[in-house]
Amino acid sequence: MKSPLMSLSKKSTAECLDTRLRELARVHEPIWVYDFDNACICWANKESLSIWQADSLEELRDRDLTSDMTQTVAKRLQQYQSDFSRDETIQFREIWTLYPNGEPQTVEVLYSSFRLDDGRMAMMCEALLQEKFDNEALRSAEALLHTSVMITLYSKSGEPLYRNPAARSSARSFGESLQSHFVNDASMQLLTSSDDDEINMVASVYTANGQRWHDITARRCMDAVSGDAAWLISEVDVSRLKATEERAQFLAEHDTLTGLPNRNYVSIAFRNHVEQIQAQGDRGALIYIDLDHFKDVNDSLGHEAGDKLLVEVAGRLKKIVGDGDNIARLGGDEFLLLLGPVADNKEIEKITRQVKKQLSKPITLQGRKVRVTPSIGISLFPEDGRNINDLMRHADLAMYHAKDLGRNESAFFTTDMSEAVETRINLESELMVALHEGQFVTYFQPRVDVQTNVITGAEALVRWIHPERGMVSPADFIPACEASGLIGTLGKFVLTQSILAQREWARNGHDIRVSVNLSPLQFGEERLVQDLIQIIEDNDGDPDKIELEITESVLLGHDQLTIDKLHSLVDYGFRIAIDDFGTGYSNLAYLHRYPIRCLKIDRSFIMQLDTAQPIIELIISMARLFKLDVVAEGVETPEQLKALREYDCQEYQGFLFEKPIEFVAFTELLRIHEESIAA
Repeated sequence: MKSPLMSLSKKSTAECLDTRLRELARVHEPIWVYDFDNACICWANKESLSIWQADSLEELRDRDLTSDMTQTVAKRLQQYQSDFSRDETIQFREIWTLYPNGEPQTVEVLYSSFRLDDGRMAMMCEALLQEKFDNEALRSAEALLHTSVMITLYSKSGEPLYRNPAARSSARSFGESLQSHFVNDASMQLLTSSDDDEINMVASVYTANGQRWHDITARRCMDAVSGDAAWLISEVDVSRLKATEERAQFLAEHDTLTGLPNRNYVSIAFRNHVEQIQAQGDRGALIYIDLDHFKDVNDSLGHEAGDKLLVEVAGRLKKIVGDGDNIARLGGDEFLLLLGPVADNKEIEKITRQVKKQLSKPITLQGRKVRVTPSIGISLFPEDGRNINDLMRHADLAMYHAKDLGRNESAFFTTDMSEAVETRINLESELMVALHEGQFVTYFQPRVDVQTNVITGAEALVRWIHPERGMVSPADFIPACEASGLIGTLGKFVLTQSILAQREWARNGHDIRVSVNLSPLQFGEERLVQDLIQIIEDNDGDPDKIELEITESVLLGHDQLTIDKLHSLVDYGFRIAIDDFGTGYSNLAYLHRYPIRCLKIDRSFIMQLDTAQPIIELIISMARLFKLDVVAEGVETPEQLKALREYDCQEYQGFLFEKPIEFVAFTELLRIHEESIAA
């Protein structure tokens, strides 16, 4: 709607202001002129005095309109001034609620530019009166004015039809199109190519404050004025969350001690690099490095000295092969190098000699000269395998062969090293016997309140008591169970034992919750939900007292089947926790989409408190935002527990309180601990 007063406000600034105002005074609609710079009404006709509840123009001029003006309104007025200064022909028509003398007065106002005699830009305000505004319309208008969500209505071709104040403040210009808003053309293509009525995305956009990340919801709609197809776009700035997510992702893919890529990074980036090299018809190699007698350094000089040694080794490897993207620390004292493309084996042998020479040089630790040597295994691709898993396994076998040669040696993989495969087959056979003969035992490690030191729960951990070898480490048999398909049977055994233990403890007055791990392979079983429910019902268990721990890798891809499984388990009564949080996917923006109740901070962060403090505090803050419980794993020192109290972590578990123990010992621990707390 074009204002009939528009021509009056566009006359030469040389004309007398009084003449123009006398012309305005003949108009019967309420009109006033707002002085941006002095934040006051500098002129008003008599019809507008009633709206402002003023007895005279002089009284109205003297009012301090900034005394009760919100920051949002002040910003909106600044936008008007900027837009009118840029283009004096534009108009704005909006519903505003004024508060003269503290009483709400709602009017629809047509705003246009108005030049004062001294050339300054002011604003002419014409009230378009109507009998009464709908309450919902009033509140929606106020919400659009004050919300920090950026809302814009675009035509189908991308031209802006309306922006609320937040969107106008963010836009680089009043007429900025939807196409020019996006940094990447792919974001706009996603909108135009989709047939959905609502599209959600996180995209990089141009704003008045530079490039930012916005969480965008685009809805197809109709323009209420023209009836034409339009886009309603709402945006929330998530740049800080995006930066935090990227930092968390970096920490999830990199070793916190050395800064090198970790095993998670290898499984993705190294895999892609191997595939690219082979696609080009070239050859490459994986070099698996293990430090000889590294454990002796830890045992004699302590873990701090061992950590310093690992950092030094990482630095020396970088000097040999580059900036570090093709170097990884797999854990402990194991490192991996990716070479390629390479011309021949001589090039690989040259680098191997450099690795042995540089890593064998002494390093000073706590005033003592310490020397470690590397055992090196090499697998070639495509000769020894075409995928990263086979190549790593073969390089690992070659490394153990190098150790058998006397350490400080290197060896290429050969098919003669198949004894390790034979050993694995034998192990799988022994595992089947162990399951049949009841050699597996469920141990329990307490979960403890950080502030009160009261036992709040337990984590169930399986142990293998071999009749000849004694206690077998889970690190040795769990991968074999996964590879052989026995992990599902083992997982059901542990769940059953956990239900029985929880029932017995509850009967004795210790109604604590028990956490049970689900491996990614077990979670992927088609009948997982039905099987777990059946175990609960067969053993008269309480699903609310059973917490199922999954790894972040289970959430990769956000597939609907995973979401449905999680919701089915939660609907039945189970609680879901993410185990080893921070070492896997760590997509913070999507965490709230899953029915998670608990995050368990990985022990690697607890061991490196100095360097990992930011990510620990981030996890705890995020959990508090999403109303999740937080448990720190691997707490071994009073200093670590003290830090967790300062971070406001809820629970912890680790050797500081108690190692994993079998059922009878745990039952006695509960009794003694309760008596101690009571005393």
